[in-house]
Amino acid sequence: MTTATVPFSEIKRPSRGADGAGSVQVQLDPNLKIGNAKVFAVYGKGGIGKSTTSSNLSVAFSKLGKRVLQIGCDPKHDSTFTLTKKLMPTVIDVLESVDFHAEELRLEDFVFEGYNGVMCVEAGGPPAGTGCGGYVVGQTVKLLKEHHLLEDTDVVIFDVLGDVVCGGFAAPLQHADRALIVTANDFDSIFAMNRIVQAIAAKAKNYNVRLGGVIANRSKDTDQIDKFNDRVGLKRMAHFPDLDVIRRSRLKKSTLFEMEYSPELEAVQNEYLRLAAALWAGTDPLAPEALKDRDIFDLLGFD
Repeated sequence: MTTATVPFSEIKRPSRGADGAGSVQVQLDPNLKIGNAKVFAVYGKGGIGKSTTSSNLSVAFSKLGKRVLQIGCDPKHDSTFTLTKKLMPTVIDVLESVDFHAEELRLEDFVFEGYNGVMCVEAGGPPAGTGCGGYVVGQTVKLLKEHHLLEDTDVVIFDVLGDVVCGGFAAPLQHADRALIVTANDFDSIFAMNRIVQAIAAKAKNYNVRLGGVIANRSKDTDQIDKFNDRVGLKRMAHFPDLDVIRRSRLKKSTLFEMEYSPELEAVQNEYLRLAAALWAGTDPLAPEALKDRDIFDLLGFD
């Protein structure tokens, strides 16, 4: 049969060492380059607020007049629901509905317009224990290119599942210009950040991705984050405190730019706008040196 997709069993893998010692990471088609858009991949510990950060950052870019596409890379497919106000079908859902005959799909089957014109895609995930997230990311980008959506896009944001940095969910790093790490001011979040730093360093050997910086989230203070950053060579780009209005925005299925005005909300909105402007202007690539696990235990904590 004629189809634009391949089954999970035919995913190509590079030889060991291609993306780091012992690597068996998924290798995407080198022809599937996104194009001229600025591409950001957002990583961080599970539950740290990556989707909230990604969605509000997307809106901030759109407020600056940019054409934005947000791609959720989580089987929960809830990355964009504050933008669209509901859970949207995933790329895998719609491919299964046409028995993986991708040529039968229309753009409106898997791309949905959200708040302030942000275009939204939920890549979804493979069946549990049977597939690879790299396949899902690859097929999503392939469909977007075939439908020419990426030609009219200024900014692409990949919102990536948890702190999983296996080959599949490291796949967005093969498309991204800059990776951003969302973290809280606690040990577990920073431990996950250190692992993500290692994954990005492995991908940077063969792809253009570089670390752009760290976003402190859900934290009153940033002392532990700053201590880690100073040690490894990272930079904090933004700070979003643990405010109730942020929690309520998720419950209301709204971005922070739609919530009722308050001075503290305005400050958060301005921080997102400042972050978007800085990312659009361009950030110096960072090349931090990740710590050994034991060294993180020795570094962090209060005297």
